[in-house]
Amino acid sequence: MILLIIHGTVVTWEDTNQVIEDGAVLIEGDVIRAVGTSADLLARYPQAEKLDAKGQLIMPGSICAHTHFYGAYARGLAIPGPAPKNFPEILQRLWWPLDKALDEESVRFSALVCLVDAIKHGTTTLIDHHASPNFIGGSLDVIADAVDQAGLRSVLCYEVTDRDGSEKAQAGIAENVRFLRAAKNRARVSATFGLHAGLTLSDQTLRDCVEAAQGLDTGFHIHVAEHEADEEDSLQKSGERVVHRLHRLGILGPKTIVAHAVHVNAEERAILKDTGTWVSHQPRSNMNNAVGAAAVDTMLAEGMPLALGNDGFSNNMWAEWKAAYFLHKVAHRDPRLAPGDAIARMATVHNARLAETFFPGQTIGRLVPGAAADIILVNYHPFTPLTAGNLPWHILFGFEASMVTTTIVAGTIVMHDKQVLTLDEAAIADAARDYAPKVWDRYNHFARQALNL
Repeated sequence: MILLIIHGTVVTWEDTNQVIEDGAVLIEGDVIRAVGTSADLLARYPQAEKLDAKGQLIMPGSICAHTHFYGAYARGLAIPGPAPKNFPEILQRLWWPLDKALDEESVRFSALVCLVDAIKHGTTTLIDHHASPNFIGGSLDVIADAVDQAGLRSVLCYEVTDRDGSEKAQAGIAENVRFLRAAKNRARVSATFGLHAGLTLSDQTLRDCVEAAQGLDTGFHIHVAEHEADEEDSLQKSGERVVHRLHRLGILGPKTIVAHAVHVNAEERAILKDTGTWVSHQPRSNMNNAVGAAAVDTMLAEGMPLALGNDGFSNNMWAEWKAAYFLHKVAHRDPRLAPGDAIARMATVHNARLAETFFPGQTIGRLVPGAAADIILVNYHPFTPLTAGNLPWHILFGFEASMVTTTIVAGTIVMHDKQVLTLDEAAIADAARDYAPKVWDRYNHFARQALNL
């Protein structure tokens, strides 16, 4: 199919961004063939099927560098006992009992509701990090099938951890290895090797993961120094800070993502930079868990590859932009920190380069000839001038999630005029809601165990 989107304001999000007034984008199959003015492309491709943007912005879809589909059933969930007082307690009393409660159906529903959310928010590529210790083998296929059904693009992995015993740790390793091979047969789904965090992984299990990954052309996806507990655990286990430990064991590199890195020091940042390791920043999660604010400005100034994720919050990535923009200003009482252009570059250029790591040979996150046709229409009509230079601040202070009207992935329209076309949104919500009491009952069983009740 050849589709010509016309009469919009085209935002290319190239390294040097361009904004094209009354612009147009030609899609052929799953790629972009031409970008220019509407007058030019209409003259060159008069027979193409046309989609009139009616003055909306035509932009690349958003990309999420780190998320957790499996956390969907946490929404509205009550934690038994007194409120957790710190992040380790949140893990022990919310997330670890919840992931134990997941079975095949709840993994499927968790993925589907998050994918509906992503489509509606214009997030077309998501890098997920999965855990379901009572449903490990085949869990990534369930998620991948949901991604294929939705028509989105995703990178999947399974979280290896020692906290549920060596047998399940080995099962997690096997699931990563199996899916790294299986994902090669899926056009819009890729894979990496998932690890929870150093604080729940022994040196031996990490060595087993590195050995299992040999020959699979993969890096790792792991939480690092989200809270001081990760550093304290690493020092106790090895006498090394967590980044030094992971480096020694062969975890870091240009295909590895470390999520958070809130409490790394200057030496650790230098190692992450020197190894080309990606860092993903999740400001809404960091605020919610009260873990602190990562040294984002320092990381960017040092030239580290820094990306933006959401850690399982809504897939409205513009909300993550706004949180990043405000968090660092208030945390350090300095309005100069986390400037809008730096946040925009992290969320667009950097996230796109990260996504391309997992889809080699493809250009993602830019509206240029030859790029993947992952495109959104945004019904934003500003009352002040919009330019390539001031666009980040229009997004930060003007964009809302409700403004996304159309989402296209690999040339396929998955939402048009706010109607999701690939998934039955109402049926998925109904089915997920009907299943929720079973998940919450199992969660409460495991949560009460954590409290010794």
